[in-house]
Amino acid sequence: MSDAPQSLTNRYDSAAGKWRDKMRTLGYYDGYLGFLCEPGPRPGAHSRVIDVGAGTAAFSEAWVAVNGTPSKLTLIEPSQAMLDRGASALRARGVAPRLLRGTLGEVQDDPANEVLAAHVIEHCPDPALALNQLKSLTVRGGRLRLVVSKPHWCNAIIWLQWRHRTFGKAEIRSLVKEAGFEIESDYAFPSGPPSRTSYGLVARRPD
Repeated sequence: MSDAPQSLTNRYDSAAGKWRDKMRTLGYYDGYLGFLCEPGPRPGAHSRVIDVGAGTAAFSEAWVAVNGTPSKLTLIEPSQAMLDRGASALRARGVAPRLLRGTLGEVQDDPANEVLAAHVIEHCPDPALALNQLKSLTVRGGRLRLVVSKPHWCNAIIWLQWRHRTFGKAEIRSLVKEAGFEIESDYAFPSGPPSRTSYGLVARRPD
């Protein structure tokens, strides 16, 4: 969310109290579980993980539920209220995350084996730049697990509140490749709101 306007952060602050429950009610947490359980290379036992635009950490919670406790987990998020709730949820799972308040490109952390980014680049003025910034957070041989908004009338409704953009499958795959990633797999969420709003892919930064 490079250069995310303060008004957007304020809206996330206001929504934070109910956000985690909303993500579960709408099926996004279960959707992330399904995405992370797909066949493919598994993260190592001592993976370092960064969750960019973490919100209340639904994606991170799902990652921990599937893969166990990472050696390090960093949440990057401009909303302090979202960070606080995400940290609380992860601590309940025995994970103490590092919290970085800020946007993609604004704050830095050591590159990680696993970078999670759900519904982040659609808020960035330059998605190509955002993907390059995500690459800089990914070690060589590491993986980006990306979820983006896709064209659907549901996203037209969501746009009224969040003013995000959407990506066709061919467009986002092209952008990811141009950023220097190798696409390993893509994922169609099978049911509920995630099936209508979201598209997932796993991309590897070459050695």
